[in-house]
Amino acid sequence: MPPLPVVLPWPAVRILLDYRPALRERTGVGEYAHELAAALLRVSASGDTLTLFSSSWKDRLPSDRLPGARVVDARVPVAVLNAAWHRLGWPPVELFAGDVDVVHSLHPLLMPARHAAQVITIHDLDFLDHPERTRAEIRRDYGALAAVHAQRAAGVIAVSRFTAGEVERRLGVPRERITVCSEGAPPWSPRAEHPSRGPILFFGTLEPRKNVGTLLRAYATLLEIMPDAPPLWLAGGAGEAAAPWLRAIEAPPLAGHVTHLGYIAADRRYDLYIQASMLVLPSYLEGFGLPALEAMTAGVPVIVSTGGALPEVVGDAGPAIAPEDATGFADAMRRYLQDPAAVRSAVERGLVRARQYSWDATARRVLEAYVDAMGRKGGPAGQK
Repeated sequence: MPPLPVVLPWPAVRILLDYRPALRERTGVGEYAHELAAALLRVSASGDTLTLFSSSWKDRLPSDRLPGARVVDARVPVAVLNAAWHRLGWPPVELFAGDVDVVHSLHPLLMPARHAAQVITIHDLDFLDHPERTRAEIRRDYGALAAVHAQRAAGVIAVSRFTAGEVERRLGVPRERITVCSEGAPPWSPRAEHPSRGPILFFGTLEPRKNVGTLLRAYATLLEIMPDAPPLWLAGGAGEAAAPWLRAIEAPPLAGHVTHLGYIAADRRYDLYIQASMLVLPSYLEGFGLPALEAMTAGVPVIVSTGGALPEVVGDAGPAIAPEDATGFADAMRRYLQDPAAVRSAVERGLVRARQYSWDATARRVLEAYVDAMGRKGGPAGQK
């Protein structure tokens, strides 16, 4: 049975969603943007409209990316538009899209609007503590402007309870203006069999926050204990900071045991997960940790760090280890390789956890956040 449409207090809601994070490679925020947009189309009330906003000098957003959504594809360089938006609060998005009721930015800084309710999603606040892990406009603008923008927003969406608490505590946003709208599980079936000697998988961009160095040290320790351990696969694009890790995997003791697969497109992720004996995420901080949810959905046991929201997402489905504890990660990997009962328990608990997350449920909460934000603005644009 298809999901029932949401009944909102307005005759129709005109939504504009910043789709730029999903324009090219759909990493974490991009996947959130795409899947949220798709779910909004499924669950929105009759008469609601969704506009996907994109801007780029060279990359085009196809008009049929998500059937049912209107596309605004502005030929403005992203860096130029963001500088104007972040620093000048201009031009209002209505100049590109016409009148809308809600404008939703998928990062901590507002999209300027004349009348529409402004909503932002905050994934994490790592940029406050570690600006050295960021670059370009994130380093230039996020730390300086995030608190002001979050306090001005009509609504703030956080992707986890952990992030919601950080937004309230560190950005000074009242709790009643924060809505937790998590990421959702993909529509995958659990794999039929567990490949006990399948590769150990890491999924994520190779950047400092992902703590790949600790994972490589842990895997080297595992090789000392189990020379025949399965290979380690690093799935994700590599930033500039990944150069030392890429050199390390070409030298002993890791050479021949570790493979960097590069960026994995969305339609190839499931095929990768079902080959893995486990997923290991040692991140220093995750605002949510979508790869952990994806792995649990596919029936892959997970090992995560205590960084940020990962324990919240995984719950009792896998061990949570301090990010710098390479020995702890090595021991957890060894246990999954040697203890089938531990694997079965992790898989069963992971499947239960994964069923608690749904993109459609998230979209319904987002719609409620839009309605609340519109109420603070006095209703739909044009009904002021």
